Order: sequence, then C-alpha cells, then structure tokens
Amino acid sequence: MTTACEIPAVPAPTVDRLVSSQFVRLLVMVFGSGLSMYLLTSVVPLYLAANGSGGAGAGASTAAMMFSAVAVELVVPRLLARWGYQVVLGLGLVLLGAPSLVLLASASLPLVLTVCVVRGAGLAILVVGAVALVADLTPPARRGEALGVYGVAVGVPAVIGLPLGVYLTQVIGFGALFVLAAVASLAGLVALIGLPGRIAVADQHVKVLGGVRRHGLLMPTLVFAAVTLAAGISVTFLPLAVAEDKQSLVAAALLLQAIAAPLARWLAGRYADRLGPARLLAPALVLAAAGAGSLVFLPSPVAILAGSTCFGIGFGAAQNLTLTLMYNRVDRSRYGQVSALWNLAYDGGWGLGALAFGAIVAGTGYSTAFALTAAVVALAVVPALRPRR
Repeated sequence: MTTACEIPAVPAPTVDRLVSSQFVRLLVMVFGSGLSMYLLTSVVPLYLAANGSGGAGAGASTAAMMFSAVAVELVVPRLLARWGYQVVLGLGLVLLGAPSLVLLASASLPLVLTVCVVRGAGLAILVVGAVALVADLTPPARRGEALGVYGVAVGVPAVIGLPLGVYLTQVIGFGALFVLAAVASLAGLVALIGLPGRIAVADQHVKVLGGVRRHGLLMPTLVFAAVTLAAGISVTFLPLAVAEDKQSLVAAALLLQAIAAPLARWLAGRYADRLGPARLLAPALVLAAAGAGSLVFLPSPVAILAGSTCFGIGFGAAQNLTLTLMYNRVDRSRYGQVSALWNLAYDGGWGLGALAFGAIVAGTGYSTAFALTAAVVALAVVPALRPRR
C-alpha cells in the first residue's frame, strides 16, 4: 500500500542499442574483406610491373577493378531484393577473395585483368550490401553514429593493408600474400552466420537511378561525388607532383589523411544524430576544399601535411554526413538504392577525378590543376547550404 507522500517511480528512458551481435558480425566481415582488398591494391600493379607488363598494365589493373565495381553496383539492390543479405554478401566475399588464388598460376596481363574485374564485382556487392545492412540493423536515432563506426571498420584496413601489402611482398613474396588476401575475405563467410537472411521489407526499390531527385537524393550524391573526385586526385597525383627526395613526406601526408578520414567519419556520425547531418555538411565541405586548395602551395611541407590532414577530416565527415542524410530521406524499401548511389558517387568520382586531372595537368601544371580541384569542392558548398524544398 502506498502512502500519500510516496512518489511514483518514473521508468528509466530507453536507449536505442547500437552494438548488437549482428552488427559486430557485420563489422568483422567488413574488416576482413577490406583487408583483403587493400593488401592487393598496390601489390597487383607491382606484380604486373615485376613480370614485364610495365606501367600501362599496372594502371589497367586498377581501372579494371574500379569500372567493374561501378557497373555491378547498379544491380546490387536487385540482387539483395531477390536473394537477401546472407546469400549476396557471401557471393561478394567469394568473388573478392577466391580469385586472388588464381594469381598464383600466372602473371599474364589478360589473366590478372580478369581477376581484377571479378574482384571488383565482389567489392561492389560487399560495399553496397554492407552499407544497406548497417541502416537495416541499427536504430534510426543512432544511424549516423552506426555509419561512423562502420566507417572506422572500413578505414582501418586501408591504413594497415596498403603499406603492409607492399612490405610483405619483400618478406613472404607475392604468392603467400595472394593466399593471405584470399583467406582474409573468405574467413568472413563465418561471420555471415546469424545475419538476416532476407530483407525485412518485401517491396524493395531496385532501380538505382529512379526517383533520385524526387526523394532528395540528388544533392548529397553530387556533393559527395565532388569530394571523392578530389580524393582520387590527391592519392593518385600527390606523389607525382612532389620531387623524389620528398616522397617520405608524401607518404606521411597520405597516412595522416588515411587516419583522419575514418576518425572524422565517426565523430561526424555522433554529432549528426544530435544536430542533423544537413547542418554539418557545409562546414565539412569547406574543410575539404581548404585541404585540396593547400596543394597549390607545393612543395611546402606545411601545405602537404596540413592540407592532407585537413582534407582527410573534411572527406571523412562528408562520407558520413551525405550517407546519413540520404538514409534519413527514404524509407527502408530504398536502403539498397541509397547504398548503391552513394558508392557510385564514391567510385565514379574517384575515377573521373583521376582521369580529368591527368588531362588538365598536362596543359596547366600542378598548381592550376589543384586550384581547379579545390574550386569544384568549394562549389559543392552551395547546394549543401540550400534547404530541401
């Protein structure tokens, strides 16, 4: 029996749980597949060059994987709607990992390019499927933070795998490294146990480009493409724009950029859940533009180090903010479409930037070309500031 002076108990506020067993399994799978990809990103061109294919063959291997990924990303939402997460992600792990073993047989250019095409298809399946599953598994109120944690799980393999792959070629050789890359991806099949077999919403939107403008997806897609364009340029051309005696400085700058991006992606996610991603997007783009613009002052060490770090922060934040903004504007039936669009902007901007910059720099020089790159990112601030009607 309660008395008049007793105060009724107030139930504790419920907190949406972010880290579930399924989310942990997904992160383990993402880490392994990312390590498999980055271990061979720089090694496959080295493998071709060491076996007589030259620079053209090395460049073709990267292009083959990238364009394959872009093409397959268009059909992944349809695969997810038909087969569900477990089957499709399992297919991606096999396509990314198993072909690495084929490289043990030969270093002939046609064979290596075929392997790159198949691995690119696996990469496309994994990145689109994993991002869509993050949105499906985590509570909407903490989606930005969840995507930030996912960004760290994706970013850490890049920091580890890129230098480690090149180093291990001198220690264990190409063959053992190919086996290691295959195991890193295929081991993720175990992590698929317990993940959702089918998509929760039966009526999935599978047309990647359908209704993009009507649902407010066009602006964040184009804005993110502008930032990834600059990212592809910095990674590809910064080593070429700096003298050989300062390559250690370039390596340090790219490492700082690789570390800053996932950290910024995580922090942006935490604050986006509280403040809204749209309010933070323009400042992130300003940082990215400032970082890209600093490269105009090459070969200044301050420009290289501070600019790369600043760009990494803006790039990482923009990754999270654009993706969170896109997911917040659609229902669950369009999660696959959002993931595919975002990854198309990532890969397409990266590749287009490298191709366009290479053509521009031949006629203008590096300073002018880097200034134009910064201008493209700065222009993206304008649509990011405009409220959606």
